[in-house]
Amino acid sequence: MMMNPQILIVGAGPTGLVMAYNLARHNIPFRIIDRSNGPGQASRAMAIVPRTLEFYQQFGFADEVIDRGIKMEDVYVRVKKKIKAKVHLGSLGEGLSPFPFVLTFPQDDHERFLLEKLKNLGIEVEWKTELLSLAEHGEGVKTLLNAQQEETAYFKYICGCDGAHSTVRKQMKIEFKGEKYKQHFYVMDVHGSGEVMKDQKISISFSNEEFLICMPVRSKGTYRMIGIIPSAFGDQNDVKPENIHAFIQRTFGAQVEGINWFSTYHIHHRVASRFRQGRIFLSGDAAHIHSPAGGQGMNTGIGDAINLSWKLAAVLQHKAALSILDTYEEERLPFAELLVNTTDRAFKRMVARDKTSQFFRKHIFPPVLSFLFRFPYPRHKAFTILSQIRIKYRNSDLSSGQGTNVQSGDRLPYVEGNFESLQSLNWQIHVYGTAAEKLKKSMQEKDFSLHEFSWNPYLKKAGLQKDALYVIRPDGYIGFISSEQRIDLLHQYLNTHKILPFTNEY
Repeated sequence: MMMNPQILIVGAGPTGLVMAYNLARHNIPFRIIDRSNGPGQASRAMAIVPRTLEFYQQFGFADEVIDRGIKMEDVYVRVKKKIKAKVHLGSLGEGLSPFPFVLTFPQDDHERFLLEKLKNLGIEVEWKTELLSLAEHGEGVKTLLNAQQEETAYFKYICGCDGAHSTVRKQMKIEFKGEKYKQHFYVMDVHGSGEVMKDQKISISFSNEEFLICMPVRSKGTYRMIGIIPSAFGDQNDVKPENIHAFIQRTFGAQVEGINWFSTYHIHHRVASRFRQGRIFLSGDAAHIHSPAGGQGMNTGIGDAINLSWKLAAVLQHKAALSILDTYEEERLPFAELLVNTTDRAFKRMVARDKTSQFFRKHIFPPVLSFLFRFPYPRHKAFTILSQIRIKYRNSDLSSGQGTNVQSGDRLPYVEGNFESLQSLNWQIHVYGTAAEKLKKSMQEKDFSLHEFSWNPYLKKAGLQKDALYVIRPDGYIGFISSEQRIDLLHQYLNTHKILPFTNEY
């Protein structure tokens, strides 16, 4: 796999590791480097949303991830230690995804799991290897790397997955627009007891101007706690864990028996002005950083990696036009901007210390939340946002043709039995109803797999159209729709983007 590497992945967090795995599955030679000594040692990002699990299902290991994580069944909202709202998450997205729940899986465990999967494919991360410089050079990128000694290496493309302080982004001189929240936060992983650490539930607690988020981290009984360092602590750059421990016990009734990890930090929300510059791309925290509201940041980076990696593979294997790479920024940058703006608004409302915000958190938010989640539509709406199945690429150059409800650029709606075919990681045709013989013959000649699903009323409810032709991209999004199974328009779409199916599937 490392012979004549065509791509350099800089950064071996979840974004870089998923990028590497998808490239490896498409038999694209690459190198992946990281200046750290090895994978992370702290839990950091924890939530894995259903859309990420859907991608992992395409890879064939979603069930393994679920077995290692913890399903979040319920959220309790407490005000001054009293439960004011309870929301059931266990079946929030029933019928919308094969994974209708939110999972916690600590980032350090997550990274080691992905490293294990890469190792099974013969891939090793080059640890303690730093990118010193890069510059486009002819039909590639010239880089200077430093491990035990300096090395000049050439690649077709660079994928910058190297985090918020990205060397790749700085080398490209790309603006990282946004700001820092004024509040100073703490995060700690603890062993303990008390109502906020009960029955593996997520607990959100408010008390005057303070708040605490508590959730299970690992099956062995560790809990993650996040909050704002109280203003009464004075010098917030030198806060000791025992001070926070005493504060949490006094304010929220949490009995902390042991602290595994403690850190204080500031939170930023920023989006790079560009995700691509020539042959160099940004993904994950190198491209966008978020507030922790909704657990969206890491999952968005994984979505970046999926989107970019199959397109790079297609171009390098001459299975798509070079212009397909333009759609990476076209599709991912608008979503990153939308996500940062929405999580920013939600997070500011949660952490604001003014009297109006305190009143909202204590007296308005809990009863409204409890009331809305009694009804299917608000529950499903909340799931589509939290799960990231709402992401659409309707304005992408790769999206063409008109549907009735579901449109080109949308994620393929989940119905029983239709997601299994996506494990091919390849272009394919779906028809829900009856596929014309001419269509079957044409796709057979072009080596595209065609999947025909028996029509039933539920398919219409999911937004699908009877007998329509759907071209499904390798990442599970709809590229083209023809209600009349127009083969001429299908061929036009495929020819415009020079799309050919991958022939060297893993």
